[in-house]
Amino acid sequence: MENVPISHDSETPRERIVVAAGEIFAERGFEGTTVRDICQRAGANIAAVNYYFGDKLQLYIEAVCQAHRWRIERYPLPVWDETTPARTKLADFVATFVRRVRSGPDGTWHSKLMMRELANPTAACAEMVESSIRPQFEILLGILRELLPTKVAEERLRLTAFSIVGQCLFYHFADPVIRKLLSEEEYAGLEIDRLANHITEFSLASIDRLAKEVAGTERGANSAVGLQRGGAR
Repeated sequence: MENVPISHDSETPRERIVVAAGEIFAERGFEGTTVRDICQRAGANIAAVNYYFGDKLQLYIEAVCQAHRWRIERYPLPVWDETTPARTKLADFVATFVRRVRSGPDGTWHSKLMMRELANPTAACAEMVESSIRPQFEILLGILRELLPTKVAEERLRLTAFSIVGQCLFYHFADPVIRKLLSEEEYAGLEIDRLANHITEFSLASIDRLAKEVAGTERGANSAVGLQRGGAR
């Protein structure tokens, strides 16, 4: 792709630089990209990168973080109030997550840059996790705390959350394999709502089983304490 200047309509110089950087970083990677190429495509002075970002690395980090925020902002979570059931929140979270990974063109620089960064993590990955991934993960953990007894260990909560996230991401990263395994008609049937409902139902079944397991263990422990007290009389 040639360094054709991007449109300046409704974009600040800083925004144009981030978009231009994201496009070129996605094509060539960090090492294969020069500040001169970025500024040429953005139609900006070469000193603008230092002015707005400090250096090329900080610009790269901003481009990666914006690439991730792009889908979050495009498909935000619904607003819940105190009366919203936790099961509804989980269904909303899963549906939104699946929509983020399954909707929209994968050919955008946002998707390409994200794939590059995840394949070869840099300092940008840590920043992306803290600025946008961790807040979303904490929301999911909060939902699971509503669904599960307080006795459930944090490690078990995190593993459950990872399992839910893994199911959602599977339909993105394994898409080429899924296409080969299914007929065209079967693949067409994998609509976002259908996938989201399946993941939610599957996850809730596991969550309910875990809740019963913990409740049963707690009842057993209470019974044992009662027997010990009775025998001591």
